[in-house]
Amino acid sequence: MYNMFETYPCPYCFTPPIDPYIYPYYYNTPMYDPYFENYSTNDYMPLTGEIEYDPTPEENEFRGNGGMIPLKDYGPQPFVVNIEKATTQNNKFRTTLWTGKHLQVTLMSIKVGEDIGLEIHPKVDQFIRIEEGEALVQMGDRKDKLNFEKRISDDYAIMVPAGKWHNITNIGRKPLKLYSIYAPPEHPFGTVHETKAIAEAAEEKRRR
Repeated sequence: MYNMFETYPCPYCFTPPIDPYIYPYYYNTPMYDPYFENYSTNDYMPLTGEIEYDPTPEENEFRGNGGMIPLKDYGPQPFVVNIEKATTQNNKFRTTLWTGKHLQVTLMSIKVGEDIGLEIHPKVDQFIRIEEGEALVQMGDRKDKLNFEKRISDDYAIMVPAGKWHNITNIGRKPLKLYSIYAPPEHPFGTVHETKAIAEAAEEKRRR
């Protein structure tokens, strides 16, 4: 972590004072957090000292678990998470990460050559983002006419309108890691499906 007092001269420590615009970054040096693998948002440091930050219980839990995120349903309480890390860490077909009253976030890991399964959500809009892998996206108004097709990979997002048949197939050489947002929620709170077969059996049971 940079020490601003050793890295840049203080404009108030000299006589006459140094013009602060000559050294515009003396109080704005970034702090690198190796856990979050990113620069802290608390990188604006007043001359009186660093901004105090009170970590959430979840963040303390992550740090005490070797940086691994305990994957469970944290809804409907306020929650902050590194979504990319959580998504790539997940190895189950489906894991709900947060379920609220109007929205749900689920993590998915699709095996090579496997797909999510052709489905339709009559009253649910869906957002999907690919964090790792390659996929074929198909959508259409009829299950036997999927006339929308796109090949996508890391960092692509998919918007699925309510009432649209859709499927996503892993066409890469490693598991496809993605997260999905349903509005409103699609699965019961705390849903975890180890495999696609288990997920399909659970969905069939719900329809009865």
